[in-house]
Amino acid sequence: MITVLAGGVGAAKLILGLANIMPNENLTIIVNTGDDRIDFQGLYISPDIDIIMYTLANMVDTSKGWGVANDTFNCLEMLGIYGLETWFQLGDKDLATHIYRTWLYRQGYNLDKITETLSRKLSIKAKIIPMTNTYTPTFIKTPRGTFHFEEYLIKYHASDKVDDVIYKNIEKAEPAPRVIESLENADGIIICPSNPIVSIGPIIKIKGIKETIKKKNSIAISPIVGDKPIKGPADKLMLGLGYEVSALGVAKIYQSFIKSLIIDDIDIKYLEKIKKLGINVYHFDTIMDSTQKKVNLARYALNKLLDK
Repeated sequence: MITVLAGGVGAAKLILGLANIMPNENLTIIVNTGDDRIDFQGLYISPDIDIIMYTLANMVDTSKGWGVANDTFNCLEMLGIYGLETWFQLGDKDLATHIYRTWLYRQGYNLDKITETLSRKLSIKAKIIPMTNTYTPTFIKTPRGTFHFEEYLIKYHASDKVDDVIYKNIEKAEPAPRVIESLENADGIIICPSNPIVSIGPIIKIKGIKETIKKKNSIAISPIVGDKPIKGPADKLMLGLGYEVSALGVAKIYQSFIKSLIIDDIDIKYLEKIKKLGINVYHFDTIMDSTQKKVNLARYALNKLLDK
């Protein structure tokens, strides 16, 4: 069994590659829920879980990397007519997921059971588990003010300098059922090429998760290529927390709990410095701009993880 830590579009791409080369029943995905909103237009929205679900259900909008393919936005248009905020681009089919999740939540279901139910309805064989059932939203402190991460990213286009990152309620959060068990029982753990601050960062702050990973064979993939993020505001977030924007910066964030790191071929100048941190380091083409390249990177990571 392979357990994966995931969040965002980069994770979904790698997971699709893994799903193409291994039995999906042997794949467990622990997903970041720091991006969740339980109060947007009265709905419970879990963006990272949805990206992974839609990807594994073969219904994701591949041009954007999120949302449902060929979705319409009639509901959003009508909400705008009523004067409500529409910066969070929720398509009509996507809204159905949020409505059903919210209904289940109000019936007393925890997020892990909700996610299990949604996955089953979408015929997903891999196990998708939220990092916690506790609401732990990530907030970004900027000179303009402090905003929920999704608001910072989408409404304000991640344009502001980052002064701090706040993981609300994280110290009170327990790992969701099966999270620690899936890490302990894994043949290996893969940390996806996700934002190290707001996608992987919240997961490893949940009690017991980092400590369990330390004891296991693990490999991470850097989301920073050529000293810039492939997608998203990882550069602003890393700088805001005092890390250099590079594969070496990613290695320093992860050095206390991972065994190995894959960096892009373009970043081989950092090999020796990363090795000095006590991390095994490999280089490969990590730009997943085709299905074949997703499969190639997934196979390479899996082989290095299992020492094949």
